[in-house]
Amino acid sequence: MSSFSLAVRDSSTMLRRNLLHARRYPSLTLNLLLTPIMLLLLFVYIFGDVMSAGMGGGADRSAYIAYVVPGILLMTVGGTVVGTAVSVSNDMTEGIIARFRTMAIHRGAVLIGHVVGSVLQCLMSVILVGAVAVAIGFRSTDATALEWLAAFGLLVLFATALTWIAVGMGLISPNAEAASNNAMPMILLPLLSSAFVPVDAMPGWFQPVAEYQPFTPVIETLRGLLLGSGIGHNGWLAVAWCLGLAALGYFWSAAKFNGDAK
Repeated sequence: MSSFSLAVRDSSTMLRRNLLHARRYPSLTLNLLLTPIMLLLLFVYIFGDVMSAGMGGGADRSAYIAYVVPGILLMTVGGTVVGTAVSVSNDMTEGIIARFRTMAIHRGAVLIGHVVGSVLQCLMSVILVGAVAVAIGFRSTDATALEWLAAFGLLVLFATALTWIAVGMGLISPNAEAASNNAMPMILLPLLSSAFVPVDAMPGWFQPVAEYQPFTPVIETLRGLLLGSGIGHNGWLAVAWCLGLAALGYFWSAAKFNGDAK
């Protein structure tokens, strides 16, 4: 077999392993999934009318549902990859990686299995949260088939980028608790973005914090694709953030993983 075929075979094996682990220990995934669902219900049913009125749209809960769902979907991605950091840290500290290194396994298969498995879990979580959003009234009637495809591609790209960062965080963490703490920015950054209110409605001193971070341009791009609103410069900024984070996470993770093997 060629080296490429071996890499694909070993990566597929590691992917099955990670998916089996996720199925056998669903509590972490469920805990991370409940957070965006609870926030969605909280902001729609408790704060929806007030938030919509504060944004100048009148007390219209349905309008706020349309606004908040894209941010909640990306928060779902951020929360799901926290589990990846914990899983990678467990593998590194429990000795299974050392055993893998003594076997005839492609060196990058372990990390690739984690990344692909995490992206699949992110997409499944997004579908579940999206189903809850539709059940409580979210509609995307203005989006064309091409815009839906672009939105799906953006979610995959963003999930891949955050997953590589989470893998790096897991590799540098001495235990699962530290990995979970290190990955907390994945959950906190959406709260400091335009997920719940427009950047223009924030205090002037806080607006740069919300604007110059990866979640805001990705949220605005996803919002524009699903709701038919303007995207402006957020489209290329979102792609640039995704590619930059993916490259950073990949080289960081590869350097740390290979360095630990020496």
